[in-house]
Amino acid sequence: MDFQHVRLEIEDGIATLTLNHPEVMNAVSMEMLQGLEEAMDVVEDPDSKVRCLVMTGEGRGFCTGANLQGRNEGPAPKNPDAGSALEKAYHPFLRRLRNLPVPLVTSVNGPAAGVGMSFALMGDMILCARSSYFLQAFRRIGLVPDGGSTWLLPRLVGRARAMELSLMGEKLPAETALQWGLINRVFDDNALPEETDKIARQLADGPFSLGLIRQLYWESDDNTYEEQLNLERQLQRSAGRSSDFKEGVKAFLEKRPAEFKGE
Repeated sequence: MDFQHVRLEIEDGIATLTLNHPEVMNAVSMEMLQGLEEAMDVVEDPDSKVRCLVMTGEGRGFCTGANLQGRNEGPAPKNPDAGSALEKAYHPFLRRLRNLPVPLVTSVNGPAAGVGMSFALMGDMILCARSSYFLQAFRRIGLVPDGGSTWLLPRLVGRARAMELSLMGEKLPAETALQWGLINRVFDDNALPEETDKIARQLADGPFSLGLIRQLYWESDDNTYEEQLNLERQLQRSAGRSSDFKEGVKAFLEKRPAEFKGE
């Protein structure tokens, strides 16, 4: 399925969402954001039976941030508000990724800069091509980091490294990102698509509880210990009532691989 600068493919429970504007290294425009929203409508539709979402980029880049082409054309507004687009377009999409009920894999096939870095870091499993890199590009154009990066980065790599990335605006190679614990795995460039498929397949074949696991970890950063204990109890009840839990126990007792249905 093709949307504005976005392609969506769904096969055997795996949805692959591809940023598809390679002419500008998949830089994000308002048109692309509209395409992403429409694609997410399909992903979230129960009839689509999606059990894992993969997000990647077409061509040589994952996403090089906001598309700045045409920004200086026409008269400048009297009171410009660079944050307006965040509130109206970027944030709704980011919230949909955060609240996704199935695992999210980001397959970073090239540069991930600006808000593209934020998109990449939303993954539950972040897989990178060896030649890829991350860049907090905002300081280069006189803006502050956005896309939730000031929330994500300190929690992933600590305040000092997060501050350095944002203040200095230096490239962070995939290998270094792996050493820092920012991402999960690095593969040779030509191996990334196949390795992404393997991991997505394992997640798509997993139990209903995988979506609950991602919810627990997203909530944990803002919860107290007691709040997290209570949430674990609540979601364990949900997991325990699933058909997959019954199948998992039965398969364990019968000494065979479980055949989960995601329900």
